[in-house]
Amino acid sequence: MTTRDWLLADSPTSRMQANAGRAYRVFTALLRNPLSVLGGIIILVLLLTAAFAPWIAPYSPTGQNLSARLLPPSAQYWMGTDELGRDIFSRVVWGSQITLTIVALVALISAPLGLFIGAIAGYFGGWVDRVLMGFTDIFLSLPKLILALAFVAALGPGINNAIIAIAITSWPAYARIARAETLTIRNAEYISAVQLAGGGPLRIIVQHILPLCTSSMIVRVTLDMAGVILTAAGLGFLGLGAQPPLPEWGAMISRGRTFILDQWWVATMPGFAIIIVSLGFCFLGDGLRDVLDPKSEGKS
Repeated sequence: MTTRDWLLADSPTSRMQANAGRAYRVFTALLRNPLSVLGGIIILVLLLTAAFAPWIAPYSPTGQNLSARLLPPSAQYWMGTDELGRDIFSRVVWGSQITLTIVALVALISAPLGLFIGAIAGYFGGWVDRVLMGFTDIFLSLPKLILALAFVAALGPGINNAIIAIAITSWPAYARIARAETLTIRNAEYISAVQLAGGGPLRIIVQHILPLCTSSMIVRVTLDMAGVILTAAGLGFLGLGAQPPLPEWGAMISRGRTFILDQWWVATMPGFAIIIVSLGFCFLGDGLRDVLDPKSEGKS
């Protein structure tokens, strides 16, 4: 039996084989979608750029050279230089680490929090559901950026506070998804069997409900990453995110707006980076939604 036959077996003999087969089917389905492949390539380039930034960037992201101020893109400075003579390409490369850090930490904080709150609300129902979803609706009724601005203004400017603020404003959407998923499966026969076997609510939620919400959550998290990047850039643009001299893309655009008419590259290059990375997450998220959607799987 070949590896492919083992992965595509109709009757897996172990949980590992079943999970590996599902992952293989998802991967091959994504490869049939050109936009998903493009999105995956963009995110892979982002990961590699962040990992190998010290070797990719030709100059220091904070080193100043006033004799090379506001130089246009050239063979020496691929994206030109800013008002302090810093190489914009090097700053964009190092800025990928900040962007990836923000995206990863926001996802790690907001997704599990929303998932757990939504699962609790959907499983217990009644007044627990009304209280938790009422609290969730309060957050959903306010624009994300405005709410993030309010939290950062209260916590103080800085990248750590910006991550906390974005995570606080992102979890309600995940809670709604988890609640909807939980409502559809909480009365299933296998849940009743676990209850009869003595399984408590915490065990049922953690071991049997949350894993079934994972597919929808992965899709939503991937699609939301573009919004997280834009929100982080907006906070940086307003001076409430990463503080100078950190090469955060939003802050770079803010400093370059003064020269937008004559030295367009100062603000345009980090702007292109934001657009390309955001599109990468959107393309990959759309592909994952098509692949992981149970309705589309049933049709294939």
